[in-house]
Amino acid sequence: MAEKITGEFVPVGTSRTYLARPEVDEGGGMLLLPMLTGIGEQVREFAADLAAAGVTALSWDPWDGPSADNTGHEELVRLMGRLDDETALAEQQRLLSHMFNELGLRRVGVIGWCLGGRFALLLGGRDKRLANVIAYHPTVPIPAAPNHALDAAEHAARIDAPVMMHYPGADDLVPRESFDALNAALTGRSHGASIVHTYPGAEHGFSARARQTKPVNEEAYLHSWPQSLSFVRTTVLR
Repeated sequence: MAEKITGEFVPVGTSRTYLARPEVDEGGGMLLLPMLTGIGEQVREFAADLAAAGVTALSWDPWDGPSADNTGHEELVRLMGRLDDETALAEQQRLLSHMFNELGLRRVGVIGWCLGGRFALLLGGRDKRLANVIAYHPTVPIPAAPNHALDAAEHAARIDAPVMMHYPGADDLVPRESFDALNAALTGRSHGASIVHTYPGAEHGFSARARQTKPVNEEAYLHSWPQSLSFVRTTVLR
């Protein structure tokens, strides 16, 4: 019988979030850090998939309202260029505290896509409470974007939790050199599992539905998402 879930936008302090919960709370949660699209339809579906797996999912809203559902691509790109690393991380840590304290969860991980994938690595290096870190095609360009004040590889090396990272082999935004630095940082840790998957021919943002008109991107997503859900269950539902 399918897990019954609920999903709704809820305020957490001054932050706008989307919360998806399973019918039976097993004490595990995931903080979702969206891609450029914000809390659009697909991110809400990601949250629903996690809730269907028995995991409470709370999504950070990087834009406080705008999303691909109601806002054009150019405006979302403009908003992305205004994100401040420290401000965003502080908000994400407040949401993480909310999940432990107000939602009463025992184990919480983080998953992010594109810009959210980079923030997942940063948050993982900053906050030792995390039970896992999952980074989908993290946007870590070379040279760094003007508003990228923090080094993702440096933070990745500090992560204590098990990490899963998905990298598309034909990424046009994140060169192989950047991926190699992230991979070396993760595998060079003294502890903590590092599961790194590469998808030859897949493009940056392959998990986004708009990219899945290409079979190579659709295949990468269809292989990666079940593995990510299994990794989540193993690390937060125990």
